[in-house]
Amino acid sequence: MSKIYNEQNVLDASFERLEYVFNHFDNIYFSFSGGKDSSVMIQLAAIIARKLNKKFDLLYIDLEAQYQATINHVKELREDLSDVINEFYWIALPMSLRNASSIIQPKWICWDKDDEHKWIRPLPEHSINEDNHEFEFFFKGMEFEQFIVEFAEWYQNRHGLTGAGIGIRSDESLNRFRTIVMENKTKFNDINWTTKVTDNVYNFYPIYDWETVDIWGAVSQLNLKFNYIYELMYKNGLSIHQQRLCQPYGDDQRDGIDQFRYIEPETWELVLNRVQGVNFANIYARTSLLGNIKSEKPESMSWEQYSIFLLESMGIYAPELRNHYHTKIKKFLKFYEDKHGMIDIPDVNDRKLESAKKVASWRRIARALEKNDFWLTGLSFGQTKSDVKRLYEMREKYADLIKSENTNQKHLKELAEELERNEN
Repeated sequence: MSKIYNEQNVLDASFERLEYVFNHFDNIYFSFSGGKDSSVMIQLAAIIARKLNKKFDLLYIDLEAQYQATINHVKELREDLSDVINEFYWIALPMSLRNASSIIQPKWICWDKDDEHKWIRPLPEHSINEDNHEFEFFFKGMEFEQFIVEFAEWYQNRHGLTGAGIGIRSDESLNRFRTIVMENKTKFNDINWTTKVTDNVYNFYPIYDWETVDIWGAVSQLNLKFNYIYELMYKNGLSIHQQRLCQPYGDDQRDGIDQFRYIEPETWELVLNRVQGVNFANIYARTSLLGNIKSEKPESMSWEQYSIFLLESMGIYAPELRNHYHTKIKKFLKFYEDKHGMIDIPDVNDRKLESAKKVASWRRIARALEKNDFWLTGLSFGQTKSDVKRLYEMREKYADLIKSENTNQKHLKELAEELERNEN
């Protein structure tokens, strides 16, 4: 722990903050995600609780489609800290979660009984679920963020003045930094590392000034338990600064969703069938990223939805390719809006006119995507220097971007053959 503030390292400062909290709040709970920050926080709290002969509660919200290693770690700490834990609120309720992997289904509901046959795993033993909860405020599909606030109010109604421990670090994001430093917030005893969230409830942030190296320094020096998923992430090429454990379908996490299938393939197989957009990858199979897509439009989908389906499938493997096509499709739509006043193009149009590239439709867009023609000649685009440059840039990242035998498009095939000759 090398970082020093006012001649005090961050570990000693956190111990002092935790001791202060235990001495000023009779009712304390910590929010626990299974990640490295909250894991270290509650283990530090356990050290102080034992020293002061105190206890605390834990709130863990189980989002269902998570790493099995995370579940194992949560169980591990529940057992190891049982001497200082009063109540362990293991929440497994049907909450609405952001799903940035899909445009068709931008949100999904974990632990939804309507999808019980698709659940990643059975309801955890001793969990608080839809059948046994006592939260009068809860309703199916409640947002995760709303539940956090409502739970805090419910807790203080039962216990009185409450301190809620949150394991965030200000160097993780600007929003987290603002949470700590803003002057116009209501604080407990005018302490900056506290924030009033509702009547008689104050969040406190005992490790707000830590960095990633401090977290792992504490794990090493104090021999703390940690989620083994971080070891697997490190072995898979992620530095300690790149590792994230949040549900992998949110806006910030989707770029690393491919880590899931490498790190825990068994869980990934179940996730494919559980979260819309992720399971597109399961059927978007090809020998190269620019090979023809071998899939059929589901009867339940419109051609517009099917086009989005194909774009999302590409995004799982190569977001740059998806973005390339998305940009061209927007230009295509803008052309028909400006020239023909078509704000909403039809799902289908005259098939012969579509083939002749004389009318617009979502079926025409979908068929162009199926052919996976990088230039999108099916939408009347031609090959450009910027497209060729972008293709070469992608080639450096994706070894299986294009193979000559997987495309019938003349110019793309010629470029693929040239790339193959250069490699040989």
